[in-house]
Amino acid sequence: MKILALEPYYGGSHQAFLEGLSAHSCHQWDVYKLAPHKWKWRMRHSAITFAEQVRADFAQGRRWDVVFCSDMLNLAEFLGLAGHYFQQLPSIAYFHENQLTYPAQFESERDYQFVMTNMTTALAANEVWFNSEFHRDSFLAALEVFLKKMPDEQPLNSVERILRKSVILSPGVAKIQKQHSRKSGPAQILWAGRWEHDKNPEDFFRAVKILKDNGCDFVLNVIGEQFRQSPEIFEWAKDYFSGCINRWGYQQSHSQYIQALKDADIFVSTAVHEFFGITAVEAALAGAHPLLPNRLAYPEIFRFGKESGSEEFFYDGSVADLAEKLFVLIKKTQRNHLWNDDKKKLVESLQRYVWGNLIVTADVMIEKLSSSASALT
Repeated sequence: MKILALEPYYGGSHQAFLEGLSAHSCHQWDVYKLAPHKWKWRMRHSAITFAEQVRADFAQGRRWDVVFCSDMLNLAEFLGLAGHYFQQLPSIAYFHENQLTYPAQFESERDYQFVMTNMTTALAANEVWFNSEFHRDSFLAALEVFLKKMPDEQPLNSVERILRKSVILSPGVAKIQKQHSRKSGPAQILWAGRWEHDKNPEDFFRAVKILKDNGCDFVLNVIGEQFRQSPEIFEWAKDYFSGCINRWGYQQSHSQYIQALKDADIFVSTAVHEFFGITAVEAALAGAHPLLPNRLAYPEIFRFGKESGSEEFFYDGSVADLAEKLFVLIKKTQRNHLWNDDKKKLVESLQRYVWGNLIVTADVMIEKLSSSASALT
């Protein structure tokens, strides 16, 4: 089968997802992409840009079986502009994020037109794939509340229509060969995320400050993508923890990033926004003990309360509990008692997210959609 993939923002997790999906799939993927620049403008114009591109290629004889796009595309606009042939193809919209529950630092800055774009894309698609149940449920719950704010003609049935065609397919990760033994020395703590407020770096630094002020010995690795304006606490933290920093800032290559995961003893997340948590999964597969807030998609992905040992990967979301749990894990690292059999089995279960294991499900889902669409024509 030939898949027409449309990605208006080909960078970061969007790029990694499509690269993994197309590389491992048994289907042929034609990826139309735009550079990851000015995301708001990408959401506004990409339907027009892609419609012109695919119409031109269609005129040259190119043909496809399925349309696949991300939540950054206005799929309804694209189909309207691209023409009859493309309107007859079954379509899948993959939601990495959404513009309704994606946290804005100031709610007044949220542009609700992008929310409507997400909704119309979901309504136009034959299937809507979410990267987690948490993402699907939080988006649809918030969408219902949002639609009820409309002065009249509230399309509340849209929520149920989207739910009926929703599917959960997590993003995949590369297979990581973890190191057999750790390097000697203090416990290596890793925090990895975009240097933005939704990753809540303030709580992380407050927690490790408590440890440092109480004489606890550890090494910090703080990595992730940085922007022109990052939270001010990073400048303070770089100075305050200068004596115990190993890695700091963006890792220039994927191999450096993977090595940071492998070297870590403990991976910490303080995120207040996370629709899946790829880095947490990758860190665990690389051998780092995850310590995650009991919120967002983390309890779903790491099976909180559903499998023995999973509770030890979580803290209650507060700075005090994070510091306390980190202290315990640091002491266990020093005694080489960080892992028990239950936790090892749970991490092994995360192999389900490796592309080689995940791709069979994705390919079958695409084939079923195409077959059901063909049966209706």
